[in-house]
Amino acid sequence: MRRLVLKSIAVAAIGLTAAANVYAADPAKKEITIGTTVGDFGDQVKQQIKPLLEKQGYSVKLVEFTDYVRPNLALQEGSLDVNVFQHKPYLDNFARENKLQLKEVFQVPTAPLGIYAGKLKSLKDVKIGSTLAAPNDPSNFARALVMLNDLGWVKLKKGINPLTASEKDIEVNVKKIKIVPLEAAQLPRSRADVDFAVVNGNYAVSSGIKLTEAVYQEKSYAYVNWGVVRAADAAKPWAKDVIAAYNSPAFRAWAKQKYAGYKFPANWK
Repeated sequence: MRRLVLKSIAVAAIGLTAAANVYAADPAKKEITIGTTVGDFGDQVKQQIKPLLEKQGYSVKLVEFTDYVRPNLALQEGSLDVNVFQHKPYLDNFARENKLQLKEVFQVPTAPLGIYAGKLKSLKDVKIGSTLAAPNDPSNFARALVMLNDLGWVKLKKGINPLTASEKDIEVNVKKIKIVPLEAAQLPRSRADVDFAVVNGNYAVSSGIKLTEAVYQEKSYAYVNWGVVRAADAAKPWAKDVIAAYNSPAFRAWAKQKYAGYKFPANWK
């Protein structure tokens, strides 16, 4: 009997230790600072991820950006612990050019890139010389070119890498489209001045544009966005807790209800 009691106590102690590992904040880090672009990624933190992590004992701070440059620089220098705003092709290119040691560790629900009406209201209204605003960063600009190629408005050279396509890779500009490169955050407002605008999903949502209003959406799933940390932090307990929060059943259920029409992380299937 005594042996049975001792065994029960030992099992209970192991259970308490396991629970502590799952539910207690990393003792080496109490505050987690997450950087996102304004819009849905910030909303995900405020409405779901922050409460989930705070239940574990963390203090969570959100910093919202309006550009695609500062979040990675801030992460590398240590003023952020995690950022959520970019797809892998952009991260790989930015990290290589700026010699940053960053690592993607989880995917997030992502609004797809879309073409939205400006002065012209339908794809069939496109004419020779139509103007189209597009994101000016290389990765998202390449995505826009692939969309134009899919529509037949331009013809890209054979054999090019679609992830790095640029204007020099246009073999034929079938519709003589005049592309106007702009900062991503300016694209929703640009619609009053151009015939069409290629708008990043998060900026469309934050500007009150419904994704269903897009006259065309990209087909590729290569651009589902990632949560990124410094490479040296990827295996730390607090980072694993952030990853777990973004992959939790509670967050999945909430996201699938809230973000109809989004592309979801590959590991959610």
